[in-house]
Amino acid sequence: MMPPAPTLSPEAKYRLLLKLSQEIGRSLDLQEVLGFLLESVRTAVEFDAAGVFVLNRHVPLGQDTGGRVIAGMAAVGFDDTPRDEDPMLRRGEGIIGHVIATGQTVIAPDVRLNPYYVTGKASTRAEIAVPIVSGGDVIGALNLESDTLDAFSEADVEYLEFFSVAAAISIEKAVLHREMLEKHRIEQQLSIAKEVQMALLPAADPVLDGYDIAGTNVPTWEIGGDYFDFLPQPDGRLGVAIADVSGKGVPAALIMATFRAALRAQRVKAAALDAIAGRLNRILLDSMDAARFVTAFYGLLEPRTGALAFANCGHNPPLLLRTGGPRDVLASGGPALGMWDAAAFVPGAASVQPGDILVLYTDGVIEVMNGAGEMFGVDRLEDVIRRCPGCSSRDLVDAVIDATRAFAGRAGFEDDFTLVVIRREAGASGSAR
Repeated sequence: MMPPAPTLSPEAKYRLLLKLSQEIGRSLDLQEVLGFLLESVRTAVEFDAAGVFVLNRHVPLGQDTGGRVIAGMAAVGFDDTPRDEDPMLRRGEGIIGHVIATGQTVIAPDVRLNPYYVTGKASTRAEIAVPIVSGGDVIGALNLESDTLDAFSEADVEYLEFFSVAAAISIEKAVLHREMLEKHRIEQQLSIAKEVQMALLPAADPVLDGYDIAGTNVPTWEIGGDYFDFLPQPDGRLGVAIADVSGKGVPAALIMATFRAALRAQRVKAAALDAIAGRLNRILLDSMDAARFVTAFYGLLEPRTGALAFANCGHNPPLLLRTGGPRDVLASGGPALGMWDAAAFVPGAASVQPGDILVLYTDGVIEVMNGAGEMFGVDRLEDVIRRCPGCSSRDLVDAVIDATRAFAGRAGFEDDFTLVVIRREAGASGSAR
């Protein structure tokens, strides 16, 4: 057994605290702070292996969620075990995990008799671990191991608990600094991703003689899974697309980009709409996991006659609002894309006459909820459009945005919000450009 460490006098504690504060306070780097803490401990207590471990507050103890319970560590003397296989680092097992979970110091004179012990060093016989506490919460643990049985004393506990108290504030500050840097890095990446995604959407409303067209996309998060597009065809028709990827955020945005590329690759092919839908379905089946799918509407508008050929793939049926008449809904097509290999699609047809308004939208428009749990719905969407027969398409898009926000009582949307309005003016015909 090692000789007991001397009890710290108040003066010694003050000097040690001052030195620790000066040295650790110079750095916001977590690894430097942890490394210096271990060096300081060695001056007071003998050990054969030691580590200081900081808890990942975003990963629950005892659960293998794929992330590591330990967010930061400094260690010396342990066996070279791959960190992804270490049960303490991954799930918070062992004496260290028990100390973090309970906030209680543990002295194990013989680790072979301790029920919580997991091997970190094959020759270890004794272990001591103390919690590191900040603001009443356990944020980590300080651990020493010895190859000698019964190597640690109550005086060693006093030393280690003092070290942990002295270092807690600096560790917490370094952890917060690291999280702030990581948050800033993610925000930068999301900002770049948003720029990239916005570049995939139309930069401007198309100009088509005889028609007034406008569209908008408002993602819930920085990036989203909604999509709309205008695709002039070699034969003079205008392709109009709107789609909604299941889910939100980065995964949905990546699938959206895949869908866009696949659709644009089809537009130069003189293929029937049911064949185009079938190809898109197969491409997405190969590109997504089984839990995801894409609802989409793709139409081909002949500007001179107003003839509209379309395929609706599980999407919210666009509204064709007739002047002075009831609405038509464009539902013909088939199931959502990326769900079934044997899916069949049946194209539909409609005619956009002078004065008619075609409204394409995602569920983020009609499923806006108010405080009473009511949805905005298709009827309210139609009412907003019809209330202003002389408005431009851009004004109508803005009116729907204002109406849904007023209905919900908030500025943001809980789902990606995408809307396209196509109004055919009286008299003229034209071609897309």
